[in-house]
Amino acid sequence: MTLTELSRRTGITMANLSILKTNKAKAVRFTTLTAICIELNATPAELFTIRFP
Repeated sequence: MTLTELSRRTGITMANLSILKTNKAKAVRFTTLTAICIELNATPAELFTIRFP
């Protein structure tokens, strides 16, 4: 699915999705995360990778 399609389906702006995709987000709203998870049929754990120093 393209960012354009995800934006259309979730109502999240392309700008916000782009920030998330490029790892430039300092925080993510719960409502944004929920909308993405519902649309992609995924859990938050499937969307994030934790890197330890």
